[in-house]
Amino acid sequence: MAGIPQPQPRPQSESQSQSQPRIDTSRPHPARVYDWLLGGKDNYPVDQQVAETLPEEARGNAARNRAFMHRASAWLARGGIDQFLDIGTGIPTEPNLHQIVQAITPTARIVYADNDPIVLRHAEALLVSAPEGATDYLHADVREPEAILERAAQLLDFDRPIALSMIALMHFMPDDQDPYGITRTLVDALPTGSYLVLSHGTADQHPELKQETETAYRKGAIALRMRTRAEVEPFFEGLELVGPGLVPATEWYREEPAPVVERSGFYVGVGRVVR
Repeated sequence: MAGIPQPQPRPQSESQSQSQPRIDTSRPHPARVYDWLLGGKDNYPVDQQVAETLPEEARGNAARNRAFMHRASAWLARGGIDQFLDIGTGIPTEPNLHQIVQAITPTARIVYADNDPIVLRHAEALLVSAPEGATDYLHADVREPEAILERAAQLLDFDRPIALSMIALMHFMPDDQDPYGITRTLVDALPTGSYLVLSHGTADQHPELKQETETAYRKGAIALRMRTRAEVEPFFEGLELVGPGLVPATEWYREEPAPVVERSGFYVGVGRVVR
């Protein structure tokens, strides 16, 4: 991407220097399935088997969802947000979030977090920051939000606004794992002026594909809980939704050019912390 500052290598973080957990290639993982949908190569036959049984529309939905992340992150960076906490990072796919925001604000600081060991293996790509800024990677699980917050505070200043990015993550959290409570714990730790950037899988615009999608993930032993618009709204409880609000992925934009409006398998939104 033109304008991206030339990266500088950084010393290994604590998470990298630890002995890396073993990658389980016998079970599919959502991050690797998503990598396949985006055309990546960092996945295994077990992930490909799940991805290939998903509806054909899944690839387009993944691309449109990632495009939303690019638009939202760039808009926030241009608006002065220079700290980002990205949970559920996934396998690095350029341009990564730090490349988007540091092209605008080279001093930006970004903390990535994911629980897939293969993402940890690729963490070096996420740690190549613009020289003026910084990035870090945490091998961590969103179901332990307090641990993520504690470790993220080693790089991010929680007295200043932070953008919390949770892209294509919470639909892998069944209701009994308290996805709303986890999100609230994370958001409550953010100071006024911070933002939640969230996308969530839905079948509202693809009702005919709902069963096929759920069956594919179920066969791969991956929990999937697609939610309706009314069920996604509570993730933004207490936040001030930025226009155009909670909408399908291709309908969210703040700056021209506007994306082409297409059916989407994701609801997306950006909410501002106001207290």
